[in-house]
Amino acid sequence: MSDKSIGDRIADLREYRGMTQEELAARSGVHVDTIRKLEQNNRRSARLGTLLALARALDTELDRLLGQPTVTTELPEDGGLIALRDAIQDISALPGVPTDDLDDDPPSADVWMGQVRDATTLYWEGEYSQLANSLPLLLRDGRAVARETTGSLGEKVWNRLALSYQLAASLATQAGHLDWAFEAVAKQLQAAERASDPLMEGMGVSTLSWVLLRQGRWDEAQTVAERKADALEPSMRRSTNAQHAVYGNLLVAAATPAARRDRKDEAEQFLNFAEAAAVRSGPVRVYGTAFSQTDVKTQIVNIALAGSEPDPAKALEASRHVDLQAIKRPVHLAAHRVDVALAQYQTGDSDGALDTLLEVEADQPEWIQYQTLARATVAEMREEEKRRNTKLRGLAARLRIEPGV
Repeated sequence: MSDKSIGDRIADLREYRGMTQEELAARSGVHVDTIRKLEQNNRRSARLGTLLALARALDTELDRLLGQPTVTTELPEDGGLIALRDAIQDISALPGVPTDDLDDDPPSADVWMGQVRDATTLYWEGEYSQLANSLPLLLRDGRAVARETTGSLGEKVWNRLALSYQLAASLATQAGHLDWAFEAVAKQLQAAERASDPLMEGMGVSTLSWVLLRQGRWDEAQTVAERKADALEPSMRRSTNAQHAVYGNLLVAAATPAARRDRKDEAEQFLNFAEAAAVRSGPVRVYGTAFSQTDVKTQIVNIALAGSEPDPAKALEASRHVDLQAIKRPVHLAAHRVDVALAQYQTGDSDGALDTLLEVEADQPEWIQYQTLARATVAEMREEEKRRNTKLRGLAARLRIEPGV
């Protein structure tokens, strides 16, 4: 990990762009005194909205500005993130590129699809190092299995291969490799097409929306999810729980960038429709994800904190209506609790926020390393620290927020 501070990264990027501090202030809307204090390391962090504005003005990703880890915590045995990149960017699939003759000895279709289920569990449990080790071979085997399988079983294999690429896109996004993630989503959509599965295509677009959101392409993130939701909107009479679930997931995906763009009314409307879909579907696990009224309620908390005018009091009130026991995916529960911690901090409950973040770290020690919101919240808490807090400083050190740690 680099020992540069956020201010060092801002200064490096600003100078690389040939901008003065005053020009960056004008472009970002951030006061020049704030930029100066950050670059001089008189301030170690700033509010998330300020950092987002600076990142956009510098034409970079917030993850990079915050120095988010781009490697897993454990060294790989066979796989790893570089192997994942190579599996996503499969040169043997490119036209006109000579490659060695394939000599694959893949597992049976049933065995391989069971491995996909196991990999999905690893993702939702936050076991990123284990997933990074297994996913490259899973993708290579999946392509080989798909080449050898035909008929209805072949369509099932292509469907699971699409899910494998969804996992690859999600893991790459969490690790800050958004270019790999975009390529993985493209292959997810191609596999979904081969599977003749429009609902898997819908999940692919939902994943694409998330990747675009992390790239800062908020307008496109909202548009693609909204349009796909319109295309897949289930009928009132003839529809399955899976159709309602995928439709609802797309609406949730559209709500987040809408809130980031300060279109809270649109975001709330998306979530109202999503909740109606959740009532019809009931709790559903499908296409590698889950959907329920609880999922929608956690998103209400999230969008209350988004945009240029967050409402942490509203977020905390909404969080009281979330049944934590109903959240079955560990990383989803962790993400919700990080939102709650931010709301606690912004309403003046620093001790409560720290307790919540420490509980999340205890449950998800690897996952939290990759979470921009968690890192930004801890950095801001550390910056505004009134008196030395050993627990807070320890958490900041473990998240590698302070320079030289």
